[in-house]
Amino acid sequence: IAPLLQRLDRSMSSVTIPPPACMLRPLEVPLRYLFGPGPSNVPPRILAAGSRPIIGHLHPEMYEIMNDIKRGIQYVFQTENNMTLAMSGSGHAAMECAVFNMVEPGESVLIAINGIWGERVAEIAERIGANVHRLVKSPGGYFTNKEIEQVEKHKPVLFFLTHGESSAGLCHPVDGIGDICRKHNCLFLVDTVASLGAAPIFMDKQNIDILYSGSQKALNAPPGTAPISFNDRACHKMFNRKTKPVSYLFDMAHLSNYWGCDGKPAREYHHTGPVSGFFTLRESLAILAEKGLEESWKKHKEVSAYLYRGLEDLGLKLFIPERDLRLPSVTTIAIPAGYNWRELLTYIMKHHHMEMTGGLGPSIGMVMRIGLMGYNCEKTNADMALHALADALKSCKKSKP
Repeated sequence: IAPLLQRLDRSMSSVTIPPPACMLRPLEVPLRYLFGPGPSNVPPRILAAGSRPIIGHLHPEMYEIMNDIKRGIQYVFQTENNMTLAMSGSGHAAMECAVFNMVEPGESVLIAINGIWGERVAEIAERIGANVHRLVKSPGGYFTNKEIEQVEKHKPVLFFLTHGESSAGLCHPVDGIGDICRKHNCLFLVDTVASLGAAPIFMDKQNIDILYSGSQKALNAPPGTAPISFNDRACHKMFNRKTKPVSYLFDMAHLSNYWGCDGKPAREYHHTGPVSGFFTLRESLAILAEKGLEESWKKHKEVSAYLYRGLEDLGLKLFIPERDLRLPSVTTIAIPAGYNWRELLTYIMKHHHMEMTGGLGPSIGMVMRIGLMGYNCEKTNADMALHALADALKSCKKSKP
């Protein structure tokens, strides 16, 4: 025993890097009002769901929770698609899953770009060797159905559109686009990360072939899970590929089994899903089901209209002029003349413990963004945001015109 202890002693003393001082301090997280484009504040009920005891990712009880999530997503997406699940990752995971599974190298895709999310999808498609065509507008611009008819000349297998373009604050019309895509034998992929639960979307009625979202916006769950759904048209292409998708983790041939969507009696191990993340996503979907989609859409419309009036009373200009095209969950204002937008936002964070943000991607330097979604979608929060903005405009230095 003595020689063994000596050897253990020597092995233990071989540690040359000491424990970092930061790891010997307790975790500290400030309390902030998250009135930016996401993540949003998480309500106590969803936080409590995340603190439930961990169970195994392959336990029957976990499969039941995953089945509940699937049904919850079908409700919020307004779809009967069997191939409906949640990705283990943020909205970007769902974005990549959609492109990786639907597109093969050399195939043509058409991407509508009017903010950062179209840019991202175009880059992802290029990275896997797709032939990418772009329809481009400046941030806040939208595409008419006549412009989208250009889909015909490129003969794409996929057309991408962002429903809730949070970088510009635009909620893009969707009606009729699915019909155009079907006419030209093209799949219709839609991003609803920033709009789900805040603005109407009807996957089946609007002939959307692939739809995805994220957990951390109007759903109010922590970041890290991402709803996604594929209809039969999408599944036919996805499961009749000539090549395997570039990602094993995002391969729907495996994920469809993990989520019990492939009709097989047994679910095989693929990866360890974020158990606590699934608890919180289930709870967020339950809250939205209890409230009702139409009531949620109505609330976001009312609170955003209240916010618009307050912003205009402050002399601020809304970035999207057409009211019907504004994203109810994320409001964009033009940067007020003479002000440094970074100074305004820094002041609001420092003095009001409140997050608002500037633009993202092509909208940087053009807008400031205020997000009131889900749990945060209250007129009292709009009043707090307006008070913080008024204080910042009064207190921050304005350059001479």
